[in-house]
Order: sequence, then C-alpha cells, then structure tokens
Amino acid sequence: MSQRLLAAMIAGPLVLVLLASAAFLPLDYVTYKPGYTVDVLAEADGAEIIQVDGHQSYRDDGELRMTTVLVSLPKDDEGNCGSGCRKNLYDLMAAWVDHDDAVYPYDAIYDEDETQESNDRDGAVAMVTSQDAAIAVAMRELGLKFTAAVDVSFVEEGMPAEGKLLPRDILLEVDGEKITKAQQIYDAVQSTPSGESLDLKIRRDRTVLDVTLKPRTVDGQKLIGITPGNGYDFPFDVRVNIDPDIGGPSAGLMFSLAIYDTLTPGSLTGGRTVAGTGEIAPDGTVGAIGGIPQKIAGAREDGAQLFLVPPDNCREALGADPGDMRLVRATTMHEALGAIQDWVADPDADLPSCEDAA
Repeated sequence: MSQRLLAAMIAGPLVLVLLASAAFLPLDYVTYKPGYTVDVLAEADGAEIIQVDGHQSYRDDGELRMTTVLVSLPKDDEGNCGSGCRKNLYDLMAAWVDHDDAVYPYDAIYDEDETQESNDRDGAVAMVTSQDAAIAVAMRELGLKFTAAVDVSFVEEGMPAEGKLLPRDILLEVDGEKITKAQQIYDAVQSTPSGESLDLKIRRDRTVLDVTLKPRTVDGQKLIGITPGNGYDFPFDVRVNIDPDIGGPSAGLMFSLAIYDTLTPGSLTGGRTVAGTGEIAPDGTVGAIGGIPQKIAGAREDGAQLFLVPPDNCREALGADPGDMRLVRATTMHEALGAIQDWVADPDADLPSCEDAA
C-alpha cells in the first residue's frame, strides 16, 4: 500500500468528521421565519383580547390579525449561544432555499451587548408603549379626550416593585409630590436614605392605591425595579390581553384598529379578514418594522384578504409572495381605517398602493 493511499485512508474520515462537526457549530447568522398571526378581535384563554371597562363595546364578525416573526434568539446573559440562538450550517441552508425565510448576519440584528434578558425587557417595554399609543390613537380618532401621564412600562423580577406594581399602573405621586415626568421617579429613588422606603400613590383600573417600596442598592445604584414610561390617563379602561411572550411595538397599528372597531358598532372589516403590521406613533403615523416578508407569508397562510404595510416597508413587501392577498400602504391609522372601509364597500376600490411608495 502506497504512502499516498494510506494517508488518504487516514485523512478521509478525519475530514468527514471535521465537516460534520462544522455543520453543527453555531454560526454568526440569524434566521427570520413566518410566525403565527393573532386575531386581536377574538378571545384568548376565555377572555376578550381587547378588554373595555367603563364604556360601551361591540363584538362583531371579522378578523384583524396582528402578525409575528420567528427570529433566532440572541446570546444568553453569559454570552453563550444555546438552543434557539445562532444557527448551524444546515439551518442556514434550509432558510436560504425557502422563499419565505431570510438569513442575516448576527450583528446586523443584535447589538454586541444585547442578551436574551435585555431583549425580553426591551420587547416588554415596547409592547406596553405600543398599546398605550394604540389606545390614544383610537380614542383620538373617536374624538375622545385624555391626558398624558407617567406609567409603569416594566417590572423587574426579584426587585422591590415585583408584586406591588404592574405594567400600565399610572404613577400619581411620589413621597407626596405630584408626578409629571419619569425623571421624578429616578430622583426620588436615588434620594431615599439607605434602609428607608418611599411612598407611591398609583391608579390601577380606576382605583387609587398607596404603595410603599424600599429601594435596593445594586452595583452602587438604588433601584426599585421598574421602568417608568410616558403613558396616558384615559377616560375609561382599555386593555390588550395579549400573550406576554409577544414583545415589541410592531402590532401597534392593528391594536389601534381593533380598539376602534371594539368601541364602534358594526364590523370594521365587513366580516372579512384583514392583517397587517406597523409601529404606531402617538400622532397616528405608522412606522417601519422588521420581517415584513415573513409577516406577509404568515398572514397569507392564515387566510387574510388584505394586508396593511407601513410605507417604509413597501419596497421590501413588494418582493414577498402575498398570494391572493392585497397589499395596502398604511401611512397613518386614519388612512388604514379609510382603506379598510373603502375595501369593504368595494373590494376593487382604488386603495393606497405600495407601488406608489416604492
């Protein structure tokens, strides 16, 4: 047996082992896949998703579906990439050949210091903020009056506020001082003497409550474990009973439309199925989101007939496969509302087009 043949016999299996091992190593890429859709006019766990207390509500036919994307998770808090994080070669190859999937470099999606914990926290804050903005936009469309307020956007586990404060609690006073801006909370916490407590007055579900919290010092900083945000004091209670595992602001447009529909008689969609996406600003404008092709694919598979697209996502949306679903540009909630009403009256009506914005 020649030395060359012997070397090949030894090296061949080693190369195969190395290739097989490399195929399963996590790579610095992230996959986007179509996620599930949720009819926000429906029920979840036996309760209406759009919950109204203190005002007449209307339950009608039709569906308004928010859309989601399945995205590879960021690294964990120790910097490791475990299950559900960065993908191996086989995962990436499968995503590359699927028209509805997408592959991106890891650092194009996540910041270097972003972790699963920080991602979950930011997503939860964004979801609360988007719900507040959606309620405000829907009420403004209906001509209802409300005022700005400071509320709780996030409560951290294991901190003094856990079990005492909840997301969307309105913060009224701290140590007897009326709260008009979030900075007052930070200042009050930092100025509380070590070992002593501060007193908060809050409003939850139209009930005023007194809450006492003792700040905890973490890494030299006093904390109570909340993220205060810019919210609103509404004339009646509206809540969005959505799965807490869904984070981010991209359902804002669909929330605002569903709230408007719930507060008005008759079916906004005429009994049909409308899906869409878009971050909603307090003034009603619709902002861009990520994963628009995957959201279009998810809505297509769930039978939506009309899909609302943020204007800055139009170019990317035109490259997706909508099937028989019609794509409509939604620059504002007011424009989206009018487009749906026109479409219900005439499915062939001239509607705002993504072609015009691309």
